[in-house]
Amino acid sequence: MSTNKKKPVRIALLGCGTVGGGVLRLLRDNQAHLAAQVGAPLEVAHVLVRNPDRVRVPECEPGWVTTDASKVLDDPTVDLVAEVIGGEQPALSYIEQAVDAGKSVVSANKMLLARHGASLLARASKAGVDLAFEASVGGGIPVIRTLRDSLTSDWVSSVHALLNGTCNYILTRMRNEGKVFDEILADAQRLGYAEAEPSLDVDGHDATQKLVVLSMLAFGAEVDDRQVHVEGIRAIDDVDFRFAERFGFALKHLAIGVERDAALELRVHPALIPGSSPLAGVNGVLNGVFVHGRALGPCLLVGQGAGEKPTAVSVVSDIVDVARARVAGVGGLSTGAIRTTPKALVPMDDVECRYYLRFDVVDQPGVLAAIAGALGRHGVSVEHMVQEARSDNGGSASILMITHTSREGAVQRALREVSGHEFMKAAARLIRIEDT
Repeated sequence: MSTNKKKPVRIALLGCGTVGGGVLRLLRDNQAHLAAQVGAPLEVAHVLVRNPDRVRVPECEPGWVTTDASKVLDDPTVDLVAEVIGGEQPALSYIEQAVDAGKSVVSANKMLLARHGASLLARASKAGVDLAFEASVGGGIPVIRTLRDSLTSDWVSSVHALLNGTCNYILTRMRNEGKVFDEILADAQRLGYAEAEPSLDVDGHDATQKLVVLSMLAFGAEVDDRQVHVEGIRAIDDVDFRFAERFGFALKHLAIGVERDAALELRVHPALIPGSSPLAGVNGVLNGVFVHGRALGPCLLVGQGAGEKPTAVSVVSDIVDVARARVAGVGGLSTGAIRTTPKALVPMDDVECRYYLRFDVVDQPGVLAAIAGALGRHGVSVEHMVQEARSDNGGSASILMITHTSREGAVQRALREVSGHEFMKAAARLIRIEDT
């Protein structure tokens, strides 16, 4: 039987903004190719929006548009729901209703998956339908599919990733141009790389949500994204880049997941990585995910992490996978194979790594001895030390120290002791060093 005579797979799209428009465009432009891949035509049934007057996507036919969620979710002819609304509600309610009605779901919603991914996966598995979410992390990078399918025979031991293009873009330009954070952020906002209210990106919360989603696949972990240690990039300045380059490091905003026996290290923060690291050359708005498997070893995935086209590619790829499974009568097979269990997080005080420490101080005798003494009393050993006068403030100096591997708690206690001295011009700067 030819493909065009088979019963269509009917799709409801929740949301029709930038990504939704890209999804409709791909479904239209690649219609014949996608039908051949699925084994049946893909047919849009509904497009749910909040305000139909704001739909400006030419690929969206007026007859599809509705503001009535029940019309979409209660339609028994709809096989698949693609959610590109974003946020926690009403997206969560819509997905739960769709799953309970036996509809498969595709979602690009990182916040929703980070907060409710485990419960939604269990719900979909029980209902015998699929929940696919490739677009929730890394835009067009096939990282979810790689972890779920390609590495299913291996055990992932660590993930180090650049998951926010805004942070990567700002840090790349700060390094290359020697400009300050606020100036580059303003440029990023004008160019559309950063939101008018940028805190979700530059304060690290976007990357944290994506890391939690990755941890479900990489480690089978169910964790609360609000419990993950997170730091942003606002405090980074040109001095940090100069010292990083001096010692052969690149400065990146890194999302880290490492298996530690029955617990996990999950943390998001600026980090120094070796200049030879595969992630050191991932610049601009690109995302990169560096996975290490016990058998496979290192594996690097790099690509566009956001935007209409990359994200739409991942959404439509999920639509094809889910639709193909329904046509073949094996809906829910891939989702049912995902298993998550609650995992404890390693406290930050117990994290061990090397540290970059910067002290901006009054340039006077005894300062270096006081700092070294505080570190020594807390068992923190120094590997390298550099001191230089600061040209931007007369009578002050920057003291840089790189430690041997130390426990975070010990380092933080030493810094609190040092902070009590009057010679400190500003709070000590700490950046962790990751040997990726």
